[in-house]
Amino acid sequence: MEQVFSYIIGLGAAVMMPILFFILGVCIGIKPGKALKSGLLVGVGFVGLSVVTALLTSSLGTPLKEMTEIYGLQLGIFDMGWPAAASVAYNTTVGAFIIPVCLAVNIVLLLVKATNTINIDLWNYWHYAFIGAVVYFATDSIWYGFFAAIICFVITLVMADLTTKKFQGYYKDMDGISIPQPFVQGFVPFAEGLNWCFDKIPGFDRLDIDAEGLKKKFGVLGEPLLLGVLVGILIGCLSYRSWTEVVDHIPAILGLGIKMGAVMELIPRITSLFIEGLKPIAEATKDLVSRKFKNSAGINIGMSPALVIGHPTTLVVSLLLIPCTLLLAVALPGNEFLPLASLAGMFYVFPAVLPVTRGNVVKTFLIGLVSLTVGLYFVTDLAPYFTQAAQDVYARTGDTAVAIPEGFLGGSLDFASSLFSWVIFHLVHDFKLIGSGILVVGTTVMAVFNRRRIIKASYEKVN
Repeated sequence: MEQVFSYIIGLGAAVMMPILFFILGVCIGIKPGKALKSGLLVGVGFVGLSVVTALLTSSLGTPLKEMTEIYGLQLGIFDMGWPAAASVAYNTTVGAFIIPVCLAVNIVLLLVKATNTINIDLWNYWHYAFIGAVVYFATDSIWYGFFAAIICFVITLVMADLTTKKFQGYYKDMDGISIPQPFVQGFVPFAEGLNWCFDKIPGFDRLDIDAEGLKKKFGVLGEPLLLGVLVGILIGCLSYRSWTEVVDHIPAILGLGIKMGAVMELIPRITSLFIEGLKPIAEATKDLVSRKFKNSAGINIGMSPALVIGHPTTLVVSLLLIPCTLLLAVALPGNEFLPLASLAGMFYVFPAVLPVTRGNVVKTFLIGLVSLTVGLYFVTDLAPYFTQAAQDVYARTGDTAVAIPEGFLGGSLDFASSLFSWVIFHLVHDFKLIGSGILVVGTTVMAVFNRRRIIKASYEKVN
């Protein structure tokens, strides 16, 4: 069996995932030709991500190393961004089978009424695969890896159910939609706790700002392309010891800015290939579930948080937090991670936070600041394990998306800053059976509570 797994993983995500999606598509009733096209689009997406992240690592490796030496910064963790994390996730044994395994778990939970969400956001299953992959490499146990992935999946489904009412009540045209993505849901505990504290401060609600007005003031500065160019130029300038050297190397500095801008602009465009490829499978899954499951309380369709990241408050707060996060990375004692590629994912911090703060810009900004401060330390803490997983995948597949520049560890704000991932990893890795038992008990309690809530809602709707 291990040889079979090794052979499948050795194909690489760009080959393996199209095959798996083709088989999955045919099994759920999609015509073979359409299923094949869906799988191939996913494969092309992986190739694109590999090219773009290789551009990122090759362009920034030397300037960042020079910058850390010049200014004596202890920032030895290179930001690989979510593309590298996704590539690690799907290039492992856990990733090869995460979609059918989690879909099966989802169906079981629907049958026992422990969830009201059917998660068809198949692309973001890489989050579950990645926590499983990191645990797998850290513990050298495939069973612990699958266990961690499934626990993360169940917790996320329950959180999606618990946050659905506020989510649908805040955003327009989101009836029947939930967001079962662990990175997004991982910020909800911070949001609920801090929002409760803010509400205890007299007059705090008056400290609100018109998000739409601020968004208009940013203008072109709000474009990821220009942000990437400016950050690239800044890093290029800081990588030289004097203004004379800066002037002498203006072409290289401008070139670095254009490359960073290209990364910021191309990653979302390449992501659209995944969405296009997965859309037919997601729609077929939704139709299948709607025919097979009848729940009087209603089933919510789990979708990507990309549906709501264009909200004005999200855009404004994200743009404000980008420079703040960079300053925090340099100033925080003990932090070794400088977020760069991950800045493109800043917008995904807030989809489940805004319904808690009701779009209050000040509250949302402060919650984001605290969450990301903690997140930087989470990334620093998990970087050795991220690096171990990435190096193993690179050695077996040669995937340039996971190639970490020499002299650096690898990290990603998009994954490692999640509260769920950090807690699950350490309970399983540090405490093995005891930690796993704690997770089983905690997750079971959440599922039972959610089941009682669903049954109560069903009864009230019928009566």
